[in-house]
Amino acid sequence: MAPEDLAALRRAVQSLEHPRLAARLTNMVGKPIELIGRALPASASHAIATATSKALEVALKVALRTMQSPHARSQLLHKALATASGAAGGAFGLATLPIELPVSTIIMLRSIADIARSEGEDLSDPESALSCVQVFALGGRAGSADASESGYFAVRGMLAKSVTEAARFIAERGVIKEGSPVLVRFITQVASRFGVVVTQKVAAQALPVVGALGGAAVNYAFIEHFQEVAQGHFIIRRLERVYGKDLVRTEYERVAQEH
Repeated sequence: MAPEDLAALRRAVQSLEHPRLAARLTNMVGKPIELIGRALPASASHAIATATSKALEVALKVALRTMQSPHARSQLLHKALATASGAAGGAFGLATLPIELPVSTIIMLRSIADIARSEGEDLSDPESALSCVQVFALGGRAGSADASESGYFAVRGMLAKSVTEAARFIAERGVIKEGSPVLVRFITQVASRFGVVVTQKVAAQALPVVGALGGAAVNYAFIEHFQEVAQGHFIIRRLERVYGKDLVRTEYERVAQEH
């Protein structure tokens, strides 16, 4: 592997295996964010699960219908838009989540798509477009979880069948059919991981000390987290196209063990 590609691989491993969002949110609110998330009432958990699934459904439609634009957008613009939507979430709390989360998710998805293009992805290919949505599952892993269940390649492996089936379905039909079992399965799998991070975000924004200003900061960290994960994910996919999946995975695991 060329030195510059090995350096890129090392950056990818850092982003994908050592997510920083929980630590950043803990620093913002001054309390362990995981504990705050667990203390949310059952009604909040249900609202988060519903909003997460809806946000991903909307994101999937955007991914496959409007991502073909060749005009890349500034990553700073994406962060500014997500920050503004987060300010509303911080000011008005859980009640705004069904509106704010889909907006934030679409903004993040457009940013992820730009990163994908920069790493050579062809977003007219349904599999590449679905890989953008897949980032929300890859970014929803707890850093302290069992690596055998939550490592980057483990999560990709878990999603591989549903991604392949969904891509084939979309390629054959050319449209998204509401309620299609293969698409529902894909969304459900991604949502189970994405919901972990959404819960952390909601927990941080729910604290009285956070408010609108803090809500904006939380959303800024939220989108930056997924931008970092996307960068790592699409670096790996680019390297796989050059060197093959087996070599890249071998080198990835070697680098991961060094950290």
